[in-house]
Amino acid sequence: MSEQQEENFEQMLNASFKPIHTGEVVEGKVIDVKPAEAILNINYKADGVLTRNEYSNDNSLDLTTVLHVGDTLEVKVMKVSDTEGQVLLTYKRLAAERGNKRIEDAYNNKEVLTAKVTQVLSGGLSVNVEDVRVFIPASLVSDSYERDLSKYLDQEINFVITEYNPRRRRYIGDRKQLLMAKHAEMQAKLFETIKVGDVVEGTVKNITDFGAFVDLGGADGLLHISEMSWGRVENPKKVFKVGQPLKVLIKDIQGTKIALSLKFPDENPWIGASEKYAIGKIVTGRVARMTDFGAFVELEPGIDALLHVSQIAKEHIDKPSDVLKNGQEITAKIVDFNEADNKISLSVKALLNDEESHRKEQEEDSDVVSVDVDAAIAAAKAEEKAEEKKAEEKAAQDEAAAEGEEKKD
Repeated sequence: MSEQQEENFEQMLNASFKPIHTGEVVEGKVIDVKPAEAILNINYKADGVLTRNEYSNDNSLDLTTVLHVGDTLEVKVMKVSDTEGQVLLTYKRLAAERGNKRIEDAYNNKEVLTAKVTQVLSGGLSVNVEDVRVFIPASLVSDSYERDLSKYLDQEINFVITEYNPRRRRYIGDRKQLLMAKHAEMQAKLFETIKVGDVVEGTVKNITDFGAFVDLGGADGLLHISEMSWGRVENPKKVFKVGQPLKVLIKDIQGTKIALSLKFPDENPWIGASEKYAIGKIVTGRVARMTDFGAFVELEPGIDALLHVSQIAKEHIDKPSDVLKNGQEITAKIVDFNEADNKISLSVKALLNDEESHRKEQEEDSDVVSVDVDAAIAAAKAEEKAEEKKAEEKAAQDEAAAEGEEKKD
């Protein structure tokens, strides 16, 4: 082939390929792949080289695990011809540019993004949006404080971009505002449907010494310790557990504050108590708590009665704890029942007085019976003596009559 022909052939060959330029995005087909680099046919007179460093930031990545002969992917031209006449390509820079554009658009449009959490850091979470790292500070992860963020690892979460600074490669995400917006929507819906007196279902969210907060699905309600039972609750943490489902009564609503109760009216132990605990009845209960002026005795869950210090014994007592102990069983007499205020007064002293009076009556009855028996015995003896005397007199008469008959003879 002549020199002219070779030149014409080269011109025809070059003309058959589309010209490429630095910075241009092209599509290539993998024709060879090794751990550190891949060769792509980019429909150009020279093949393209994609190194491991230009595919990923992971320097230990084996390209044979992610690329295979026949795969196609879009890449960006870094240099049209290197010293060996090959075209240098990059994948990660193109992905980063597209990721940046994706984040920029989301930032401008306030779009909600969804991405998987790739790292849990000391100060928050790291997510990946099209190979661009977005940081979500711990304070913006949730609408409530969370000490441990490890549960979010590998989980997909929703967030919005609140800071976009490509120059510093600073991209900040916010999940908290989405949760707060959803919470506000649920709260509004909840308050439209509930009213005082309703029985609703909730979940125990937090427990304190004074009560428990119950999530009603849009708002939290407070179940105060005094409303946990008709009986007495000493420690809410021993009664409830976080996450426990609960059916509660809405006792009061003040603005966004909801007061809850487990004292359902139909379970009120004071219903019918006036007959069960009528004045004069003898009852047994356990000492629930003590004060300087008396002891409160639990007759049944929800019904406590006051045993005043002056009614604990017949003798003087300075304070209940001198003679009583919590949990001690007490038997006493009901001396007062205030139905309006649900108050019952007890007296051990009155019970002891009643027992003493009863004992005296029994002793008096015993004395009367004893006197009657003695009189009967005495009367019987007197009658016996009278009969004996009559018999003696008759015998004497008979003897005298017999002697008279003998004299006649």
